[in-house]
Amino acid sequence: MLKEVVLLYSNNLKHPLYFLLMVIFALLLGVTEAAGILPDGPLIAAVGGSVMFTTSLTEADGPFISVIWTFNVTDFIISYNPSSTDIFPNYQDRITYVSSTASLELRDLTLEDGGEYSVNVVPNGGGRINLDIYDLVEFSSFNLTCSSSGTSPSFIWMNSSSEVTSSDRVQITDGGSTLTVVDVTRYDEQSYRCRVFNPVSEGISDPVNILVNGPENTKISASPSQEFYEEGSDITLSCSADSRPSAQFTWFVNGTKLPDSGPELTLRNIQFSQRGDYSCQAFNSRTLTNEISPSLSISSNLCKSDICSSL
Repeated sequence: MLKEVVLLYSNNLKHPLYFLLMVIFALLLGVTEAAGILPDGPLIAAVGGSVMFTTSLTEADGPFISVIWTFNVTDFIISYNPSSTDIFPNYQDRITYVSSTASLELRDLTLEDGGEYSVNVVPNGGGRINLDIYDLVEFSSFNLTCSSSGTSPSFIWMNSSSEVTSSDRVQITDGGSTLTVVDVTRYDEQSYRCRVFNPVSEGISDPVNILVNGPENTKISASPSQEFYEEGSDITLSCSADSRPSAQFTWFVNGTKLPDSGPELTLRNIQFSQRGDYSCQAFNSRTLTNEISPSLSISSNLCKSDICSSL
């Protein structure tokens, strides 16, 4: 009989971080015990990502007289009552509070966000849950280890779409209980689970979502988006990239760096002297890597007003 499934994560970039996902299955597989109005933990999230603390409350349980979220007991996140909502300084612009269920989303995660989160809802009760943060850099490696207290377990690893099998970069060892991925790329950004079974019963772990920092998929767009631009008009160029933490952007025209930075470059009252091939570069401060976008040409599509009107 399988009593519990334990999934451990480690990242060999720094001292190992171990994340415990425990499932005690009902009947043959046991039962779980929730931490008050919050689910079983821990939650696992990546640096630069986000996490949702979802309570078991519904809109029908309200109205709530007061709601207080805290971090590591003493660090207040948000205090809510029907007449006011106070968000504390460390969490300004980083949280979204769902008043109908007293749930909380936390964004732009850092390693320092790892710890215990507590909520107290009057009159409905409270709960607490641990959040573990990992930081995985492209071309590093990670290990996932699955274990069970059952007798003679067998293991199968699954990602978001299919069973994971061994390859040049993927190793399954220790009788199938350990999954190692080396030279991590964005294509390894998946949700991983282990399935454990024996002749009597089976169970599956909660997922570990592996996220890689980037930057990748750097691209540039123009607004307004149109075939021709009239001399003297305003054009806004926007740069985006898949990156955790958010990328820092610099701009180039014809390969020459511009003094402008940030995700947008506005060309006001554009003149023919500003024609050229524009591109942006995304830089990730965690991985210290960058990627440059394909160029966007503003040249032959720039015209005088009388010519533009005839096109």
